[in-house]
Amino acid sequence: MDKIKVIIKRPGEDVGHVTWISNTLENLQKNVDGNIEVVPVANNILMICNEDGKNLGLEKNFIMGMMLKDTVVGTVIICGQDGEEFGDVPITRRQWQSLLEMWGN
Repeated sequence: MDKIKVIIKRPGEDVGHVTWISNTLENLQKNVDGNIEVVPVANNILMICNEDGKNLGLEKNFIMGMMLKDTVVGTVIICGQDGEEFGDVPITRRQWQSLLEMWGN
């Protein structure tokens, strides 16, 4: 898939925005400003973030999780999973906002 539909959330943004991005490693790294780490969020929902974001002191973005809360830093990309590849985000921006609120953001 050349382009995928994603939600990009930067620090300071309430929810983020929906956009289409090029589905290449180089572009994903450019968007998160470094090496990527892929974190499962829920069924077929993935979060791509900067692997070294905390060590680099990137700005706080949001809290993730219910029981074991974790601080997510830097810009993140929310996308879907299409087999072994990244795919279009399977939730709406409103559903993403609901997840953030459920986590206490």
